[in-house]
Amino acid sequence: MRPATSRQAGRSESVQQRIGAIVGAYAEQGFHRTGTAVDLKSGEWLADEVRGIGLEPELEGFTLSRVDPVDASLTVNGRRIEGLPLFDGGFTDAAGIEGQLGGAGSDAAIAFTEMAPNGAEAGALGEARRSGRHKAIVAITRGGRPGFCPSNADRFVRPFGPPVLQVIAEEAAFLADGARQGSNALLTAHVERTPVQAFNVVASVAGTDRSAAPLVVMTPRSGWWWCASERGGGLACWLETMRAVHAAAPARDVLFVASSGHELGHLGLDAFIARRPGIVPAAKVWIHFGANIGAAQGPGNNLQASDDEMESMLAGAMTSAELRIDNRRSRGAVPRGEAENVHRGGGRYISIIGNNDLFHNTSDRGADTVDLKVIESFAGAFVAIAASLASP
Repeated sequence: MRPATSRQAGRSESVQQRIGAIVGAYAEQGFHRTGTAVDLKSGEWLADEVRGIGLEPELEGFTLSRVDPVDASLTVNGRRIEGLPLFDGGFTDAAGIEGQLGGAGSDAAIAFTEMAPNGAEAGALGEARRSGRHKAIVAITRGGRPGFCPSNADRFVRPFGPPVLQVIAEEAAFLADGARQGSNALLTAHVERTPVQAFNVVASVAGTDRSAAPLVVMTPRSGWWWCASERGGGLACWLETMRAVHAAAPARDVLFVASSGHELGHLGLDAFIARRPGIVPAAKVWIHFGANIGAAQGPGNNLQASDDEMESMLAGAMTSAELRIDNRRSRGAVPRGEAENVHRGGGRYISIIGNNDLFHNTSDRGADTVDLKVIESFAGAFVAIAASLASP
């Protein structure tokens, strides 16, 4: 995390130090998988941060059947490769599935293919999962940098297809050779299911006009591995926006939610919405702090908005903050991240998602993963947006 320079004085330096402390503390907590001990500890830490701003958070629980891998591996020609099952596919028993290894679309019992992070329903892998031709699939994960980059389980509550074992890209050449030779393979995706409770961190600032439609500010707080640059920037912006809204006494209620369950098809946001029937279309606007805000490795900014007015507001704020816009989601296209829930529910939203070579990578931790100045600029831009939207 890049420190403030000597030319950045006073308020700017203190904001960057505060952001750096949030990102650093979050990343060092451990593997932020939903419903784990780290996830629970991290939620309590975030609730304490909310109390430090002067608000009283609520920990809104939701239940899930957590997937706990017991044996996730592929053995080919006597070589064992460890991996991770795709959490919205099938699983095996302890004995696993044995058969010939071959290309996706072949008649092989175990198909070999590859995927990008969060590409488990697209391309060759998505087709192989839907085809019914294979008993199991092994997929190498291709990220922006070397390392293991598993995919989210978008269909966690509606799993489909055969077991899929995700493995590191460095095994690609060996597995491609095995597939060409039709080698015999044993794929095991044996898991246990553990009933657990996870929770969202929720806070609210009461408006002076309680009849006005609320503004909702959301960000995910769970994910794969340490998530320094994937989730840290969004959490820091969420807290900075909360701090500013609380100090400003807004005209309308402003609800804040940091949701768990992100990597499991947005379970936490679904639970938040279910507790508040009708809130998606009824809210004034939903502000979404998505993944990779201020990521320093392969950065880029992707603007998502429900309509022209919201896009113009976000684009203007980013331009004023000297933040570049690399891509604008085409109007009507389904947005990425939790903004999708709002889009499908007919709500208005503005959303920012960054690019990141370390997306879902085990190396997403440490001082060089984020740019504090960029996160501060985004926080300032969204504080201005929230102030405008919270007015009558």
